[in-house]
Amino acid sequence: MIQKDTTEIKRKFGEKIQQMRKKKNLTLRKVAQNCDLDDSNISKIENGKFDVRLSTIFELAKGLGVEAKELVDFNA
Repeated sequence: MIQKDTTEIKRKFGEKIQQMRKKKNLTLRKVAQNCDLDDSNISKIENGKFDVRLSTIFELAKGLGVEAKELVDFNA
């Protein structure tokens, strides 16, 4: 049960990141240039294949030019 919930959260989080990135017309490489993350890891996050740490959320927010809280508001 916990594994399924975790997988679903990672999937939803990844979808949110990808939607925000595409809405801003940013490539994976551009987001990576704006923060301290590798574009291949951002791709893994978008595909729900990466366990995200709190520090990663803040780096993604910096890369996307948004507040970190916007990234975790994917249930609405």
